[in-house]
Amino acid sequence: MRTSIATVSLSGSLTEKLTAAASAGFDGVEIFENDLLASPLTPEEIRARTADLGLTVDLYQPMRDIEAVPPQEFERNLRRAEHKFRLMNRLGTDTVLVCSSVSPHAVDDDALAAEHLHRLAESAQEHGVRVAYEALAWGRHVSTYDHAWRIVEAADHPALGTCLDSFHILARGSDPKGIEDIPGEKIFFLQLADAPLMALDVLQWSRHYRCFPGQGGLDVTGLVRHVINAGYTGPLSLEVFNDVFRQADAGPTAVDARRSLMLLQEAAGIAAPPAPVQPTGFAFAELTTPDAGAVSSLLGALGLARTARHRSKPVELWQRGDARILVTTDPVRHRDGLALAALGLESPDPAGAAARAESLLAPVLPRHRAPEDASLDAVAAPDGVEIFFCATDREGLPNWREDFPPLTGSDDGDGDRDGDRDGDGDGGRDPRGAVLRIDHLALTQPWHQFDEAALFHRTVLGLRPQESVDVADPYGLLRSRAVTNDDGRVRIALGIGPGPADDAGRAQHIALATDDVVAAARAFHDAGGRPLPVPPNYYDDLAARFEFAPGEAETYRELGILYDRDEHGTFRHFYTETVGRVFFEVVQRDGGYRGYGAQNAPVRLAAQHALRPGRR
Repeated sequence: MRTSIATVSLSGSLTEKLTAAASAGFDGVEIFENDLLASPLTPEEIRARTADLGLTVDLYQPMRDIEAVPPQEFERNLRRAEHKFRLMNRLGTDTVLVCSSVSPHAVDDDALAAEHLHRLAESAQEHGVRVAYEALAWGRHVSTYDHAWRIVEAADHPALGTCLDSFHILARGSDPKGIEDIPGEKIFFLQLADAPLMALDVLQWSRHYRCFPGQGGLDVTGLVRHVINAGYTGPLSLEVFNDVFRQADAGPTAVDARRSLMLLQEAAGIAAPPAPVQPTGFAFAELTTPDAGAVSSLLGALGLARTARHRSKPVELWQRGDARILVTTDPVRHRDGLALAALGLESPDPAGAAARAESLLAPVLPRHRAPEDASLDAVAAPDGVEIFFCATDREGLPNWREDFPPLTGSDDGDGDRDGDRDGDGDGGRDPRGAVLRIDHLALTQPWHQFDEAALFHRTVLGLRPQESVDVADPYGLLRSRAVTNDDGRVRIALGIGPGPADDAGRAQHIALATDDVVAAARAFHDAGGRPLPVPPNYYDDLAARFEFAPGEAETYRELGILYDRDEHGTFRHFYTETVGRVFFEVVQRDGGYRGYGAQNAPVRLAAQHALRPGRR
């Protein structure tokens, strides 16, 4: 189906909004009246600009407070409407949105409303214009779609139909199944928006918190199915009022918007892009740094060993068990210190994963590689982290590990050069606490791209979103939402800080799984590692909340280990201090624990704030 977006959904001037919509691949736009009034371009110039960009103007909106008003006011409304119809002819659009009245002068009289809308439609028809009547969720007397349709039906004019808006319908809890009783040709337009489920006045909810389909909690997909079943053949159009979107760059927002419509069409059975390919594990995490000294010391203290070096690039492989960290030395690109640059995801079908990404507007990134280098496809996540689709050590598929010849003396690639898992020659349990794999990553998102990132990881990567959580930060609230694969081998926690000025400097972090966090913490300390200091008050409270074996709580206090428990099991973990923009976490999950230690996040955040330069 054709896709459209209201200019009010994007930031910038009207020209910038039109360019962003066209670049993202939209077919048309709704032009919001305020955007036209503020534009230096004439309606004819806007019409030419949209045509040059390959866009149609699908709707002009809105006209307000038209119907069921006193006679003199209605006559003034008709004169105003005549002017708008002539303007629409100049603009090159034939459909206008008329919202149900919120005027204090409007009366509760459906027959009068139908009479007024009939007369409005007569005037519109003389100008080749159609009127789409929409029920605002906060309309004075008409606030539901079925009520609006009854008035349209009673008005009985071919130039009058209804506009359905998913937010107005679903926010009021109306049953959208009744949409199928409306003749498809009388549904003149369909506007779509999602929203998080919030206990707010509906007007404030609508004006500030709408989001793109798939980013909120409304059943927009189900509503679209009903509209299609009714016989609607017009565009799927986004009308999203959102304070964050209106401050973000229009280009990425438009891409995010169109991606949401592509997902919606897939979910509704309207379109069939390449199927999602869910990743099965972490192949590697790649760090970049101007100087590898600090991170090498940190990785060594965590028990990882440098096992290989890229044959042609300044990239080293550090490994223990299945935990693999690439360290790229790049003094030009990353002068501000250590940063997470890329993530390798194990994929059962790397080519299929890349095809899915490209179909959803995440094109494969161009890469400079030598002829003998493995051919890996990567796409960019909204925060700029590159996502590689990998098939590590799988016959017949490109294997990135072949680009890393082992260093002399390394024969098993597991981080122990002597081939003994625990390094003591007896092949037993590692007294240092074996690092097994990457447990999860926590990626801080740009403040205006949190919802975009959640949608990207869900639609492009095929991960399942968990519930959002808010944790207390010394300077506000930090919002976090995890996405996972089905068996929990891939866990990514997406976070955003309290505001734009703060979250840009927040660190990303890599969590390593161990089978013995106490041994790992002791070994880290003995190797000169710097664990994040945990205040004594935390352990006093911990002892009040949980019962421990004799000496257990004291061990946690000594080593800076934090503790959490859910209905499935227990979680013990400790953090390193931050290097550049990265810190590590070492975790031990027992009994099927599913969370990320959110209960302990405020303590971690406060400790990290205290260690920032100038705060010690």
